[in-house]
Amino acid sequence: MDQINIELLLENKFIKIERGENLHSYYSKKKELQNFPLVGLEINHEIKSLYCPIEINSKVQPVYLDSSQGLRIYRRSLCLLLEMALEKRAEELDLMIDHSLGNGFYYHFERGEASQFLVDELKAEMNEMVKGHLPVRRKYISYVESVDYFSKKSGEETLMLLENMNCNRISINNCGKYMAIYHGPMVPHTGLLSCWDLVLYKQGLLLRFPPSSSPLKLKEHDHPLPQLFDIYQEHKKWGKIRGIHCVGQLNALTMKKREIENFVNVSEALHMQKIGKIVADIHKNHSYTKLLLIAGPSSSGKTTFTKKLSLNLQTMGFSPLLVSLDDYYLPHSEVPLDEDGKIDLEALEALDVALLNQNLLDLFAGKEVEIPIFDFKAGGVRRKKGRSLRMQENTILLMEGIHGLNPKLTPQIENSLKYKIYISALTQLNLDDYNRIPTTDNRKIRRMVRDHQFRSYTALNTLKIFPSVIRGEKKNIFPYQGEANSMFNSALDYELAVLKIYAEPLLRSIKPTQKEYGEACRLLSFLSNISPIPPALVPKHSILREFIGDSGFHY
Repeated sequence: MDQINIELLLENKFIKIERGENLHSYYSKKKELQNFPLVGLEINHEIKSLYCPIEINSKVQPVYLDSSQGLRIYRRSLCLLLEMALEKRAEELDLMIDHSLGNGFYYHFERGEASQFLVDELKAEMNEMVKGHLPVRRKYISYVESVDYFSKKSGEETLMLLENMNCNRISINNCGKYMAIYHGPMVPHTGLLSCWDLVLYKQGLLLRFPPSSSPLKLKEHDHPLPQLFDIYQEHKKWGKIRGIHCVGQLNALTMKKREIENFVNVSEALHMQKIGKIVADIHKNHSYTKLLLIAGPSSSGKTTFTKKLSLNLQTMGFSPLLVSLDDYYLPHSEVPLDEDGKIDLEALEALDVALLNQNLLDLFAGKEVEIPIFDFKAGGVRRKKGRSLRMQENTILLMEGIHGLNPKLTPQIENSLKYKIYISALTQLNLDDYNRIPTTDNRKIRRMVRDHQFRSYTALNTLKIFPSVIRGEKKNIFPYQGEANSMFNSALDYELAVLKIYAEPLLRSIKPTQKEYGEACRLLSFLSNISPIPPALVPKHSILREFIGDSGFHY
């Protein structure tokens, strides 16, 4: 007998099992531990399937559906369920995942078309698989076998991913006779996928799943923002025209020097075109605008966007002035505390909203105003002397910050004087037909690289704080997206191929003893699908330079 030690962290106990066994049978007897379905395990800080064989002494805790990792497993498994239902209609349909939309994933048809009859058929097939409690397992097949399988399946995007691999064996998720490239653990069986819906939306389908706030119940009134959908679709359409909508196609392009240089330059030109359209809209339709409010989640490129916007405004005869919302912070002694008893600098109440509104009213009335200057290094207080400001006829103020779209920030300012812009990195690239690249991962990698380059933070520091960053965004930014007059997508289709050069060594610095090790492994696995692009190809005024450095702008 060759036994290993297992420390069960949730139960604070040790057990022994045979080397190579899994813990499914153990946890199936522990119903009293479960308030939500058990969908996976955290083994030595890595997220694994419930059936994962354990080969070494390990620390283990269950992953339930109500956790962020559990929800990721559930949503990934739902995509597999739809993928398997579609397999039975392979001759008629070619459905591809596009992007997240509210609490769901939007799919479009490359071949075939949406209809209620089709939706009903797919839902019936998916429900049958749920009732069947079909086991989902991870296994390995040879490289040759995987190429043969996906060639017969017409999985062109998956075949392109395989071309970037040089492994003798390929990891897959297997359910019955169906196989899909492994991009992460799945639920142990399809019977756990009981809460979802499939509906017609626009020209495609929306696979709906429960929100994180209630993981066992769909949200009744969940209406995706049409403007956000349009931004995604516009970018998708552009990617399709350029022939780059998945990672495999981008990888192939990186092998051709002239072509990838041109792709980078066209991507950057598209950014400038979109900024130009926003400025043209301000100039043509919002002639009374005096204040531009810019908001977006972490690492969306707000700072560089604002600088580029300022340049474009000058070409239209405006004289832009930047006013920082950070200068309106209350002294730290007056800032409210968060749930952990720390000062909450992300709360709207941390800002002197009354002073901000009075300053704006005076400026718009033609008065000279002393704008405060906040000094973080001096312990979180305002300097005694601010800076004087007076608006001219063609002056337009630019204010960038997390609360920019919140109506409570500028309640005394007439709407006709304000123009609000929402910015985020909404990547249109997929890994393959059924596996998307989450926008959150794109931003997380951006921030990790920037934190290391300019703030001397380790990847560990970034991964530790990112969950609280996401919580703040859900509270202070995402609810107000619908307030925006314009939206700007700061994603560049080539950027992950540049960022991986910086991110991979940072992620490898995180050790197996650290809780964030599992997330580092997940991101490294994701980045391994992407071929690198030399940073020298990135133009000096690119938004990407905000994160990798050597920008033509001063920050």
